[in-house]
Amino acid sequence: MKTNNHENPLHKKSWKEFLGESLMIVFSVLLALFLSEYVNNLHEKQQTKVQIKNIVNELDHNKKALQEMYVYNLQVLKKIDSALVNTKFQNKIINNDEFHLNLIAPEGVLYRYFDNKAWSVAKNNNIISKIDIQSVIMLTGVYEDLEKTIKIENDVAKVFLDRASRDPKQIHATLVIIRDIYHGWAVDREPGLISQIDAVIKKMESRNE
Repeated sequence: MKTNNHENPLHKKSWKEFLGESLMIVFSVLLALFLSEYVNNLHEKQQTKVQIKNIVNELDHNKKALQEMYVYNLQVLKKIDSALVNTKFQNKIINNDEFHLNLIAPEGVLYRYFDNKAWSVAKNNNIISKIDIQSVIMLTGVYEDLEKTIKIENDVAKVFLDRASRDPKQIHATLVIIRDIYHGWAVDREPGLISQIDAVIKKMESRNE
């Protein structure tokens, strides 16, 4: 009896078919990686924009606080200058071993406080590697100068809490020291710092356009 020769059901793939399938797999993997990287970059850019916007808002808030503080500090200096030439006023400031700071700084030494949360969060999210070096330098300088400005509170506190400041005979010298602290840490640097903040805000906003 004659038998028919059937074709082998297990088809042997040629090297061309193997190569084609391999190339398709490689292409699919590379495409997936590309798309993943593209989406991550978009997300990172959007996150950076949000961080910059938060920093700009924070700087704008700090600028307004600094402007208000500057006006207040000028008023404090006027009161100090008035006390320096008025012994009766001096006697009111030092009375019964008490230093009545409120007579020269009615709203306290530090009239306003500054925020740095947005800048801190952005640094923790490595924003420094995502913006240009000039922006980093400007931002770092502004926040460091804001930090220096509020040192006025500790320095004035050291003076009027010192036992020597309660001596009526030394009130003139004490007031001069306090005046110098206001000038050194605050009043003399505040106008320039306001201009620095304006420059940083302008630069960061142009980057986010």
